[in-house]
Amino acid sequence: MATVSDLIFYPVKGCAGTPITRAQVLRTGVLHDRTFMFVRASDGVFRSQRSTPKLSVIRPELTEEADKLTLTAPDVQSLALNVREEAERLTVEIHGIWRGEAVDQGDEAAEWASALVGEPLRLVRVAPDHERVVDDWHGAITFTDSTALHLTSLSSLDDLNARILEKGAEPVPMARFRPNIVIKDWEMPYTEDGIRDFAIGSAGLRWVKPDVRCKVTMVDQLTGKPAGPEPIRTLADYRREPDGGVSFGIKVAVVGPGEIHLGDELTVL
Repeated sequence: MATVSDLIFYPVKGCAGTPITRAQVLRTGVLHDRTFMFVRASDGVFRSQRSTPKLSVIRPELTEEADKLTLTAPDVQSLALNVREEAERLTVEIHGIWRGEAVDQGDEAAEWASALVGEPLRLVRVAPDHERVVDDWHGAITFTDSTALHLTSLSSLDDLNARILEKGAEPVPMARFRPNIVIKDWEMPYTEDGIRDFAIGSAGLRWVKPDVRCKVTMVDQLTGKPAGPEPIRTLADYRREPDGGVSFGIKVAVVGPGEIHLGDELTVL
């Protein structure tokens, strides 16, 4: 019986995740997941660990009411913000594909983050009228790359790390892959590749596509420093996708909102 071992949401895209024991799952994913993001101050283009790896050291804490956001990072004073649900809007862009409006969170947040990472940034939040749909298959999303959820499994990570160790390199933690849902107790690694329609808790979910991985997986999540070539080097040995890149885990759409708890069983439909 496969069950949920970890649930994580990421209040700020590109920053550290927050472990949770219960996830309220909306059509757009876990409640408040990636509802904030940093953008380049000059043009509103999103920043992630691809371009700004030091974002990984920022640990956001969002209140249950989502009205206060605290940002912490090593060796700097924490910043507590009153979340602005409506204020000046900025035009923002993700992957050169989606452009829309987001709510600017003010100069204090911008100055704090800019000083930390050494790049002029603004912090924005999804607008109350935010609507973003890649297409009908991918579903509705917030500031995520393309789907509502990311799912991985411990058995797959164990297999990957065994291969990495055979090369004489250090194993990688699951945090490198930034999943929302981690599944345990599958006997075979990469079982997630073969599931399509499934349920966890009261949420109905659907496989969308393999999760093709980028250089974010080669960033040390605790220091924000490059730590490659693993896991991409080893994944390239056996996880190449026909359309390019290497995959680990799957991208998931929500077909029925609900709740997921740690320990909930994954049921393939």
